[in-house]
Amino acid sequence: MIKHILNLLSFLVCTVMLSQNSVSVQKNTDTYRKHDTLISDKYAWLENYEASEVKNWVRSENESFQNHYEMVKKDNSSAFKIKEYNYYSSNPMPSKKGRYFYSLYIEDRSKPASLFYRKSLNDDAVMLFNPSKVYKNNTAFVANYHPSKHSKYVACKINTNGSDVHEVKFVDITNNKILEETLSEVKYSDIAWNEDKGVFYTKTSNERVFDVDSTYQLFYHQIGTSQIKDRLIFDTTVSGNYFSYYTQDNKLYITESTKNKDKNAYYFTNLNDPEFKINRFLEDEAPDFQLLKIRNGKVYFTTDQYDWGNIRVFDLENRTSERSLIPQIYTHLLVNSYFLDEYIVCKYKTIAKSYMIVYDYTGKFIRKFDIPFNMDFKVRFYNPETQDLFVMFYSRTIAYQNYQLNLQTGEAKHFFNDYIKPKPTVFPLNYFETKSITYKNRDNKEVPITIIHKKGITMDGNNPTLLEAYGGFGVVSGPQYDTGLLYFLEKGGVYAFAEIRGGGERGKKWHIEGRGKKKKNTFNDFIDAAEFLIREKYTSPNKLGITGASHGGLVVGVAMTQRPELFRVAIPKVGVYDMAKFNLFTVGNYHLDEFGDPQKKEDFKELLSYSPYHNIKETVNYPITLIIASENDNRVTPFQSYKFAAALQNRTAQKNPIYLKTNEDAGHYGKVASYKDQISSEALFYDFLMYHLSQ
Repeated sequence: MIKHILNLLSFLVCTVMLSQNSVSVQKNTDTYRKHDTLISDKYAWLENYEASEVKNWVRSENESFQNHYEMVKKDNSSAFKIKEYNYYSSNPMPSKKGRYFYSLYIEDRSKPASLFYRKSLNDDAVMLFNPSKVYKNNTAFVANYHPSKHSKYVACKINTNGSDVHEVKFVDITNNKILEETLSEVKYSDIAWNEDKGVFYTKTSNERVFDVDSTYQLFYHQIGTSQIKDRLIFDTTVSGNYFSYYTQDNKLYITESTKNKDKNAYYFTNLNDPEFKINRFLEDEAPDFQLLKIRNGKVYFTTDQYDWGNIRVFDLENRTSERSLIPQIYTHLLVNSYFLDEYIVCKYKTIAKSYMIVYDYTGKFIRKFDIPFNMDFKVRFYNPETQDLFVMFYSRTIAYQNYQLNLQTGEAKHFFNDYIKPKPTVFPLNYFETKSITYKNRDNKEVPITIIHKKGITMDGNNPTLLEAYGGFGVVSGPQYDTGLLYFLEKGGVYAFAEIRGGGERGKKWHIEGRGKKKKNTFNDFIDAAEFLIREKYTSPNKLGITGASHGGLVVGVAMTQRPELFRVAIPKVGVYDMAKFNLFTVGNYHLDEFGDPQKKEDFKELLSYSPYHNIKETVNYPITLIIASENDNRVTPFQSYKFAAALQNRTAQKNPIYLKTNEDAGHYGKVASYKDQISSEALFYDFLMYHLSQ
């Protein structure tokens, strides 16, 4: 009898822990008709993000989650271990831009990193810009930095609140002095220098943070003047066309793409022309024409004509002279190319393997460098005098390994100096097992998947497992070193990343097969990956968690609403969930080619068929869910997450808890301004995941 009572109490405690924990929410339904479909949008009121009732609701949601998280941390608290792993991890070498070497260093873990520079690699670092002193807060951080041509100045692009709207501050490197002028409302902007005289930048004209983006104007700012005197150089406000730009060889180059992305045009202006007269030198190029480099009167470019990527060239004065310079290598994806003084370095990716090939400017093969198995690399800088290329190798479980590759001789060696010293890896190299394999999806296509776990664990279906994907916009996803993941793996977790259609990992067609009217292929591939992991006994539905950010958040939202029985935990981050309205805010109208156009009846019906917000069923108990948003995210608006959370919570069938965590003073990349913020965010994710996969 006593045993029966104890079992009953245990059941009741578990039920209380997993019962719905939503806060009260008003329901002012917005009903509208689109094409021939009547839409009832119960939570449209949450789009009014400035209203006090919305702010109060978000605050209550955060409090509800925080109360739960305090309980979680009693059983799972990873912050200490993550910090320990960070301490023992090796660090990346500086980045060379112009004459000098730059690094971001943390002085106070509760404050953003400061920008330092060195005149040579072995010099002591000198501080250039400390954001917390300039802005007197701990939310503004250096998002990027751009030295002038002769390294007289550096333009620091400052993220003040997490959003994509930045400020630019200028530092006189010679005198180590911050200039008085500030550029504000800078959005989606490269900072292109006119020698040491001034910069070209883009400025938004949005009045409200989540309005449809209006970054259509290119300005020129002269150093030593006020921003109100800046000159408008290029303007696509009327056409709504997109453009990008850069400076090279005393010219400003501009690429303009039509709004419907059917052709490109290319312009230049001479920087010594005081009027900056715009000259068109290429027009009516195909939308897949991507300019890579203009050098010695030749145009180097790539197109989607060859699925795995190639480099072509023609004479600037003779468009018909086009020829193939570096042909595609079938099944070997050309991920990136670096145009150096004497060489073109091409980065290739296959399943489980990355490597680089060095060519000269005639397309002649010089040599190949193989990258260690399941590792990726980033080029940091090139020394033309010694012909040494400095790179970083890394993987999800191995921290940055700095290397010096001589392109002339082929010699490859570790790079160390007085402050980059040898360090052992956090775990032995064979401690974790990494498999890069494929699984067959429902269309009988081979989909690459990388699976990582501690060596020797038993595959009996009882392993806590995290499945992740991105799967959009042709993005080629690569590994990132992650000490939070080390914690999860060390605790016996299995991690899997699926390279699903919609991404670009298997060539241009891989993206096309998961775009527009074929977008459902993306979600099907992700669901098929989950079924593969379950079928092969890596895990089971009661031990499987899923996550993804941005487009990956959409993938998770679709998977959990279509196949909730497959997953124990879902953690979608900064995702889009209301596909009927995605185009009405911020950058959504730029993504019509990726998802379809809600203004077109056929597209709208397709969008509605998988839209997570519209496919929540009243009778289904969805997985334990933590939806993560950021209040200043003007790329994917936070109220996409608000509405999805509210719709999941407020149903009698929902017994598993649905939590919403909204990061304050943060944007699309989350709470990342300081080291303390980064650790807190990382620990929160893995604590929540491990706690609920262990129940």
